[in-house]
Amino acid sequence: MIIVNRIKTYISNFFIHWKTPAEGRYMPNKEILSLSFGGIGVRFIVFCISNMILVVGNTLIGNTIGINPGALYVIYLLSVVAGFPLTALRAWMIDNTTSIKGKYRPYILSMGIPTVILGIAFIWMPYERMNLTMKCIVVLLFNIGFQFFYNFLNDSYNSIINVLSPNTIERSDVLSVKATVENFAPSIAGIFLPLVARLITGQNTLYDLKIYRFVYPPLLIVGFLISLLVYTNTEEKIVRAKTHAVQIKLVDAFKAIAHNKYFWIISLAGWIGFLESSFNSIIGWVYNYQNACSAGEYAVITAIGGNAAFWAFIFSPFFIRKFGKRKVLIITNLLNIVFIICMLPVIRMTGSAIVIWLLLIFTFANRICNSMCSVVTTSIDGDIRDYQQYISGERIDGMFATVGLIGGVVTLATSSVLPLIYEKAGLNVKAAAALGFDESNIYDVLYDRSSFVSICSVLIIASAFGALLNVIPYFFYDLTEEKQEAIVKVLKIRALFEDYSNRVLSDEALVEAVDIIREAQNDSELPVKVSFKGKQKKKYLARLYSAKSVNDELSRFETLEGKICLEYATAVLAAGLNGYTDVSALGTGDFAVEQIENKKIAKQIRKDIRSAAKYARKYYPDGIREFDQSVFEDLFGKEDGIDDEIALLLKEAGKAKDQKDQKQLAALKSQIKMLQLKKREIQRSIKKANDEHSRYYRAAKPYIDATRIVAQSEYYSRYEEIIALYQPAKDRIAQKAASNLAT
Repeated sequence: MIIVNRIKTYISNFFIHWKTPAEGRYMPNKEILSLSFGGIGVRFIVFCISNMILVVGNTLIGNTIGINPGALYVIYLLSVVAGFPLTALRAWMIDNTTSIKGKYRPYILSMGIPTVILGIAFIWMPYERMNLTMKCIVVLLFNIGFQFFYNFLNDSYNSIINVLSPNTIERSDVLSVKATVENFAPSIAGIFLPLVARLITGQNTLYDLKIYRFVYPPLLIVGFLISLLVYTNTEEKIVRAKTHAVQIKLVDAFKAIAHNKYFWIISLAGWIGFLESSFNSIIGWVYNYQNACSAGEYAVITAIGGNAAFWAFIFSPFFIRKFGKRKVLIITNLLNIVFIICMLPVIRMTGSAIVIWLLLIFTFANRICNSMCSVVTTSIDGDIRDYQQYISGERIDGMFATVGLIGGVVTLATSSVLPLIYEKAGLNVKAAAALGFDESNIYDVLYDRSSFVSICSVLIIASAFGALLNVIPYFFYDLTEEKQEAIVKVLKIRALFEDYSNRVLSDEALVEAVDIIREAQNDSELPVKVSFKGKQKKKYLARLYSAKSVNDELSRFETLEGKICLEYATAVLAAGLNGYTDVSALGTGDFAVEQIENKKIAKQIRKDIRSAAKYARKYYPDGIREFDQSVFEDLFGKEDGIDDEIALLLKEAGKAKDQKDQKQLAALKSQIKMLQLKKREIQRSIKKANDEHSRYYRAAKPYIDATRIVAQSEYYSRYEEIIALYQPAKDRIAQKAASNLAT
C-alpha cells in the first residue's frame, strides 16, 4: 500500500510540474522529456553521420569504401585543417546570437536540414566506380561540409543543457534522463544493422555499401523530425542581466578563456588520452574476420553492449551526489585501465566460441565507465562555462569550441600514431601480400588468426596506456559542486544590481537575489568548526563557502585591491574615451596600478591600455567614437520578425499545396523569396555592425572595463534601495500565484 501511495504521489507531482518546475529547479517535466526524446532523433543522426566522419580507424570509410589507413590519414589531416575556420565561425555565431529563440535552439533546425541532405548524398555516391584518388576527394569534400553543419548541430544539442538550467545538480539529473532515453537510438540501430546486413548480403558482414544505403536515409530523416521536439519545447535560461550586451570578438574571447584553468584541465585529459579508444573496433573485427558468431548472436551482443550506457545513466546522479564529479571521473577512469588490460589474455584465445562473449563482458564494463564519464564531463562543461562567466563577465560558450581547436592541432600531431601502430602491428600492404591477399584492401590481413591476435594485442596495450594518460589531469580538477553553486549565486546578484540600475528588474529575480544575500549574511555568523560528519558536514561547509563568496562579492570594493581598481577605473572614466590612451599619465598618481598587491592584475591593466591605444591609433586616428548598441536590438528584432513571417507563409504555402491552388502557392513563394532577400540584407547590416562594434570594443576596452567596474560599485551601494522593494515584490508574487491557482 505504501509503495502504491508513493507511485500515486510521484505521478501526481510529475503532472504538477509538467509546465512549472519544482522549487529550486528551472526545467519543467515537459522540457526534460522533450529534450530527452528529441535526443533520440539527434542520436539517430549522430549514429549515421559519425560513421562518415574522417578519423583513422573508420570502418565505413576504410573497410567499406576502401580507403587505406595511409590515404585516410592524409585526408583526415586536410579535413581537420579545413575545420579550423569553420569552428571559429560556429563559435562566433553562437556567442553573438541574440535571437529571442535562444543561443542554441535555432541551430537544431537550421543545421539539421543540411546535415541530413549531406548524409544521404554521402552514402549514395558511386564509390564503386571511383579510383582511390577520387574516393579521397569526395569523402574529404563531404567532411568539410560535416565539419560545419553536423558539428554545429551536434554541439548545439550537447551544449543546450548548459543554458537550460544554472543548477549543476539539476543538470546532472537531466543529463542522466536525457542520456538514458536518447541511448535507445544507437541501441535500436545497432540491433537491426547486422540483421538487415544478413538479409541484404546473405553473409556475416557489415562492410557492404548496400547495407548503409538501405538503412541510413530513413534513419536520418526520421531522426531530424524527432529532433524538432528540442527546438519547439525548450527554453534557454542564462543567468545574466536582461540589458547585458552580447558582442564578442574571437580574439578577446580567446584571451578570456586563457585564464580558465578548468577548461585546460578537462581538455588536456582528452588530448593526451587519444589512444584509449584504439580497441573499439575489435569486437566488430572478431565477428567480421574471425566468424566468431552468427548474425543473430551478434545482434544480441550489439544490443547488450549498447545497453551498458543505460546503467551508467541511471546510477550516475547517485554517484555524483555521493562522491562528487571529480571522484567519479578518477575512479571510473582507473577502472577503465583494468577492464582494457583484461582483454589482452582473452584476445589470445581467438578461435574459441567464448572469446566474443568475454570481450563483451569487459567492453560492457568499459562502456559503463565511459558513459558515466560522459554524463559527468557534460555536466562539468556547464560548470566551466559558469566559472568563465564568473571570472570574465561574459557567457562565451561557443568560443570554447574554437579554443578547443588547439586540441585539433594536438590531434594532428598525435593522430599519426594509430596508423603507425597499425603499420607496425602488421596491418599493411606487405603483410597482405605475404598472406596471399589482394593488396587493394589491407584489412583482409585480419582473416589470418595469427595476424589478428598480434594486431589486436597491440591495440589493447595502446588503449590501456591511453586510459592511464587520460586520468592524470582529473587529479587537478577542484571545481566542486559547492563552488559552482556559490558562483551561480554571485552571478544572480550581479544580474540583480545591473538590472535594477537599468530599471528592468523582475519581482522574481529581486526576491531570489535578496534571499541569497540575506542567507549569506546570516550564515557568515556560523562557527567554522562543528562536530558534524559525513553528508551533514558537507552541506554545512557548502553553506559557509556560499556565504563567503556572496559576501566577498558585495564587499569587494572595500578591499585594498578593490579600492585601487575602482580608483583606476574612475580615473579612466574621467580621462574619457580619448584620454585613457596616455599610458604614462595613467601609470602615475594616486591610483598607480603598481600599488595593486596582485602584480598579475597590474600587468594586465598596463597591457590592456597599450593594446587598446595601439588599436585606437590605427582605426580611430581622429578620436574614438562611442558605438550605439541599440543598432543590434533593431536589426535582430527585424531579423526575428522576418523569420516569423516566413514561418507563417510556409504554413500557408503548405495549405495551398494540399489544396492544389497553384496561383496562391506561386504568390506565397514570391513573398517568401522577397522576405529572404530582405533578411540577407539585414544580415549584411548585422555583419557590418559587428565589425564596427568589434573595432570599438578593442579600442575602448579599458574604458568599457572601467565603466563596468564603476557601475558595479554604484550598484552595490544601492542595496538598501533594493531592500525597500523586497516585500512589495514578494506580495505581488504571492498575489500572482493565488490568481493563477484560482483560474
